[in-house]
Amino acid sequence: MMWRFKEYGDKIAALDDTGNAVTYTQLEELSDIFRKFAHRKLIFHICRNAVGSFAGYAAMINAGAVPVMIAEDMDKALMENLWNVYQPDFIWVPSERQAQFRDEGAVYQAYDYALVDVKETPDKGEELYGELALLLTTSGSTGSPKLVRQSYANIRANTESIVQYLELDETERPITTLPMNYTYGLSIINSHLYVGATLLMTQYTLVQKEFWEFLKSQQATSFGGVPYTYEMLKKLRYFRMELPSIRTMTQAGGKLTPELHKEFAEYAQTAGKKFVVMYGQTEATARMAYLPADKALEKAGSMGIAIPGGHFDLIDAQGNIIEEPDTVGELVYKGENVTLGYALSRSDLAKGDERGGRLETGDMAKRDRDGYYYIVGRKKRFLKMFGKRVNMDEIDCLVKEKFDGIECASTGVDDTMYIFVDNKEVINSVHGYVAEKIHINSSAIRVKYIASIPKNESGKTLYTKLEAYYD
Repeated sequence: MMWRFKEYGDKIAALDDTGNAVTYTQLEELSDIFRKFAHRKLIFHICRNAVGSFAGYAAMINAGAVPVMIAEDMDKALMENLWNVYQPDFIWVPSERQAQFRDEGAVYQAYDYALVDVKETPDKGEELYGELALLLTTSGSTGSPKLVRQSYANIRANTESIVQYLELDETERPITTLPMNYTYGLSIINSHLYVGATLLMTQYTLVQKEFWEFLKSQQATSFGGVPYTYEMLKKLRYFRMELPSIRTMTQAGGKLTPELHKEFAEYAQTAGKKFVVMYGQTEATARMAYLPADKALEKAGSMGIAIPGGHFDLIDAQGNIIEEPDTVGELVYKGENVTLGYALSRSDLAKGDERGGRLETGDMAKRDRDGYYYIVGRKKRFLKMFGKRVNMDEIDCLVKEKFDGIECASTGVDDTMYIFVDNKEVINSVHGYVAEKIHINSSAIRVKYIASIPKNESGKTLYTKLEAYYD
């Protein structure tokens, strides 16, 4: 078992802005339900920041069921693709949406959610790897069938590490600002479940007054955010707000600008709060590095040091370990939280550990003389879009499949995506299509015409040449 529900008894584990609540004793009872119906079965979990979603996830993990965490607003066609590839046994879905998947077949209902048997053919006895605990999407909402396979040991190791460096205990009351299908949002749930805290679940956003009313009325003690969250907080004049219950602010999901990092570090120091910047990837369960709160100002711009139990190396182009300070190399991480590997099909869920605790992050970094790391760029073609990781190669594929006969190349910088096409007539259509598919604010997407996509003699796109066309 991952969680010690019995230890915390009738304490409230989570409550949401609709008035729903669930205790740790009730989570134990729900675990028994999932154990009865879905032990070692694959469950598509349609996620929302509500008690039913939270309770279902916690119970699945403790019962040995294996959830695939899916954003509630995922595009229908992309959802169908995942469905066809993985053929789930059950779905845990908001009750009002059950009919979209199956009119009948609900074997259990609670907390405005339903557990629905959706297996269309008799169980063929496909086995899931014994230590497989959880499956998360890798690239936001592009619909790629590639999932990250996380084990029970991965979750436990990362959770215990986070609890240690954030000094969490059962008095914590974190409020959700991130979706629970996102690895960072889920890690907040995991670490607070582990210590018997109370999670405050809300679907309201920072720009809605109801969010702040809920935060204040429930005396939230912490929140987490991606760079865009902190940009919004500054615009909302967060520094002037009276929020005495907030103890800790955490940040991950991309690099803050050094200026914004410094501003929040200065605020935290003045207000007597902790501001903790972190670094992680889904492939490492969640977190790999953190910047201790007492170093937030001194080391502004740094992602910090390895989490307890983890280790970093910087590797040069020849594969050698870089020992000298302030020298750029690829960041390689080692730790028990490094996940098992990827899945591309249902049969891959039987695979064991393919990584052996080592992860080449694809990020380029340097280390200062005090041992603190700084991200300087990316080796692979990913962007962080408001905290979501989006694979540029998958964006290219989406556009080319939809708009037959055009050449396309996607690139950009964090929070701004550029899509270059060689047909002026499809600019507006491409813009709308991509924004809809990945659920990213359309203002962050730029579609531009270029007469010819630059390529080398072997036909590979020269993405660096496209930077000259950025705004």
